[in-house]
Amino acid sequence: QLQLVESGGGLVQPGGSLRLSCAASGFTLDSYSIGWFRQAPGKEREGVSCISITRGTSNYVDSGKGRFTISRDNAKNTVNLQINSLKPEDTAIYYCAASSVDGCSKRTTEYNYWGQGTQVTVSS
Repeated sequence: QLQLVESGGGLVQPGGSLRLSCAASGFTLDSYSIGWFRQAPGKEREGVSCISITRGTSNYVDSGKGRFTISRDNAKNTVNLQINSLKPEDTAIYYCAASSVDGCSKRTTEYNYWGQGTQVTVSS
C-alpha cells in the first residue's frame, strides 16, 4: 500500500523554525515529484513548494521566498520542508503529495498520492 505520512508540525512562536518531513511507505520518493501544500481554515489548499525528479525545485508562496527550503533525503526516503522565520499567516495544515510526472506543479490535481497532513500553528 502506497502511503505518505507528514511529521514535524507543532506550535511555534513567530520567528521560529520548523522542519516538516514527508515519509513514504510502499514506494521510493526519488521516483516522484513531491509537492508541499498547505490549507488554512476557510481557505483553499495552496501549493507551497515542490521538488521534481530531475528538474529542480519551485516555491510558490511569495511570502515564503527565502524562508522555505525543500530537499530530499533519499537514504531515509523522505522529503523535507524547512521553514524559517515563521509568521502567523503560515498557520495551516501542511500536506505532502506525490506525482509521477517529472516536473513541479502547484495544482492539486497533478498529484496522485496525499498524506493526512501535519498542523503548523504560529502564535505567541
